[in-house]
Amino acid sequence: MAPQERERFILENATGFFAERGSAGQTRELARRLGITQSLLYRYFSSKEALVERVYENWFADYWNPDWEEWIVDRGLPLEQRLLRFYEDYTQRVYCAEWVRLFVFSALDGLDHHSRFVLRNRERLYTRIAGELRHDLGLPTLDQIPMTEFEIEQLWGMHATTFYIGQRRWLYHLPVPADVGGIMAARVRSFMAAAPQQIAAHLTSLHAMRMASD
Repeated sequence: MAPQERERFILENATGFFAERGSAGQTRELARRLGITQSLLYRYFSSKEALVERVYENWFADYWNPDWEEWIVDRGLPLEQRLLRFYEDYTQRVYCAEWVRLFVFSALDGLDHHSRFVLRNRERLYTRIAGELRHDLGLPTLDQIPMTEFEIEQLWGMHATTFYIGQRRWLYHLPVPADVGGIMAARVRSFMAAAPQQIAAHLTSLHAMRMASD
């Protein structure tokens, strides 16, 4: 096997291994599973920590579609259709055992990859959805009133649906719906049916309080 192919082989299998065991998994066991020596593994990755870091670097990049941000702000389509398109693709990417378990192990093992993923969602996805929703409702822009915790919690409740179903399946081993994409689409429609009015009332009240205080 060529060096580049072997490195990719180790990395791909290490992703599944650490998703199963967390960073407590031993490279000796990983090497045995791969049918190679531990010393050969360390020729490609200088330490277990370096290998875990590479696994998470790939995880952080592979489960992100850079087109998502453009899809959300494409006003050629109604916002609900944009969200349905985005969440269809998002669900297909993150609804898998490796994504769910690596996310959880990042927290349990004291790493920061899960926090970075959540922060990226807030900064690059939530802000765009909130901004487009405000635009449709004629509400103050994010420059006028930064995104509030109330908005974030409304968005989080919708966005986390796929992850919570994944937890039930791959962490708790409980029954889950067969059509996860359909559940996510229903959650988007429920959000669009109720959240705009709640967010509008929240921001109107907040704006009025700020005006009064001025």
